[in-house]
Amino acid sequence: MSAGPGGPSGAGGSEPSGGSGIGGGTAHPPSTDPPGGRRAMAVWGIGVAVYFVAITYRTSLGVAGLDAAERFHINASALSTFSILQLLVYAGMQIPVGLMVDRLGAKKVLTLGVVLYTLGQFGFALSASYPTALGSRALLGCGDAMTFISVLRLGSHWFPARRGPMIAQVAALVGMAGNLISTLVLARLLHTFGWTPTFASSAAGGIVVLIVLLLFLKNHPEGFAPPPAPSAHTGTGFRRQIVDAWREPGTRLGMWVHFTTQFPAMVFLLLWGLPFLVEAQGLSRGTAGELLTLVVLANMAVGLVYGQIIARHHAARMPLVLGTVGATALMWAIVLSWPTDHAPMGLLIVLSAVLGACGPASMIGFDFARPANPPERQGTASGIVNMGGFTASMTTLLAVGVLLDATGDNYRIALASIFVLEAVGVSQILRLRRSAAQRERERLVVSRVEAVHVPA
Repeated sequence: MSAGPGGPSGAGGSEPSGGSGIGGGTAHPPSTDPPGGRRAMAVWGIGVAVYFVAITYRTSLGVAGLDAAERFHINASALSTFSILQLLVYAGMQIPVGLMVDRLGAKKVLTLGVVLYTLGQFGFALSASYPTALGSRALLGCGDAMTFISVLRLGSHWFPARRGPMIAQVAALVGMAGNLISTLVLARLLHTFGWTPTFASSAAGGIVVLIVLLLFLKNHPEGFAPPPAPSAHTGTGFRRQIVDAWREPGTRLGMWVHFTTQFPAMVFLLLWGLPFLVEAQGLSRGTAGELLTLVVLANMAVGLVYGQIIARHHAARMPLVLGTVGATALMWAIVLSWPTDHAPMGLLIVLSAVLGACGPASMIGFDFARPANPPERQGTASGIVNMGGFTASMTTLLAVGVLLDATGDNYRIALASIFVLEAVGVSQILRLRRSAAQRERERLVVSRVEAVHVPA
């Protein structure tokens, strides 16, 4: 969800003219792009597989929330702390990870991420106490945080910039397939084999992708090495890179787009969707699981559509963002205000389908930040953007848990917190969109002039 996570019209983004993609360009003139092709698909596919496994681990608690509450003898607030801590670590790691990707390359950062999230998942399997389980989820969140930005960087180094929107949406689509594994496979394994065997066996996926990553992944094709990041061995250098990225209105706009669009679906899939559907709507676990699956499938379908639209019509970014936010708010308003205790199944199906558009819409945030920043700080800018949605998700997870405990499990009141964060996000999007558009036009003019004057 990236992740992901999390993890994005980002990898290369969409640009009216040529140019480097997110995470860095090449050491060649602006008109020269990486060639793409089968080898690019194979290498990039390894990075996407790493992200896929991270998403399965991240979302595994979404189908195990009720089991976790029983295993660790905790209430709603304590249960939400699992996901809150995981997302807190994830969000807090985004800028450091962006800096690491800019300087170390995607392969080293992905390797560290796989090691950490695999240890976290295995530790979660063996945890017998609440504090130990919390520590394991924090470790998992740390590793998860290193995956999506690295995959964006990898995609921009192996594919032409014009393919950026579709490449990024496909990465997110595969990540959502990891969510599908959680809702379909892990839920059944958990019911059949129990807690420890299910989570311990799932940790084997991390070991497999680690081996493949070490053997076959390369940061960029031969002859397309990115320019080195500026020297920043001191704290001042790192701060300057962060400040420069933050000063760009496109970076801030991208962050608020990600903030506003991602969290409604993330909160639903990560923790509160299953309890809401079972406890508040009276559905069976099986039926609730099917609706969670629908969210994932809708996400995958909408991601392909959004990617195609943005690649062909750059101006469609903002209408897609605001349209998705409006549709999400409308559906939640109808469901939560329904006059009877249980909303009709048809309405819940429409809600689930609309929530599926949230992930693809959040990816558009990266496409606002990419043209606003030079190649050497694309990772840093992506980290700032990626903080947005996970900060909103973390805040909402906490608010829902606290409100459920305070109101005696009144989901109507608890989930109404979604509207507050959406209102905050939309106000910031509207405030920043004009200055970001102006700055993007200025950069486009400069890049065209530079391209004309590049020596043959």
